[in-house]
Amino acid sequence: MRGVNKVIIIGNLGADPEARQFNNGGSVTNISVATSEQWTDKQSGEKREATEWHRVSLFNRLGEIAAQYLRKGSKVYIEGSLRTRKYQAPDGSDRYATEIRADQMQMLDSNDDNNRKISHPDRQKPQNDQQSPNNKINNNNVNQGLPPGPVDDDIPFAPHFDGQF
Repeated sequence: MRGVNKVIIIGNLGADPEARQFNNGGSVTNISVATSEQWTDKQSGEKREATEWHRVSLFNRLGEIAAQYLRKGSKVYIEGSLRTRKYQAPDGSDRYATEIRADQMQMLDSNDDNNRKISHPDRQKPQNDQQSPNNKINNNNVNQGLPPGPVDDDIPFAPHFDGQF
């Protein structure tokens, strides 16, 4: 029977991405992502929180995008697999590091610093109000879940379109 090695996390970056180039032309970007869980202690009734830190490696184009767009505090969705690598510490002892090797990334923060409501330029409010009540479209719902503006398949988030090119 084959096993499954699949990791999905959503969290915030603890520091800016660190990018490195390889001699063969490839690259890797490393990020640290914090995930937190909260619960209420049953005995004391106090709110508790635990934060787990995850080391994530993003290779080549995915890493370049992360290095360009992510910053400390950015919220990110990561999908990948766990990898454990062995290295030697300065004292000569063997050490092991387990990290997530990302194969998908989604930036979850808004790209709009002013928090303006931006609508898709191709979606106009219907001019004709002759529709029946069941067919009427609420303009606030038209854009819900749709990426505003043009989407580049290489960039794993939907950039906001401000009406200018």
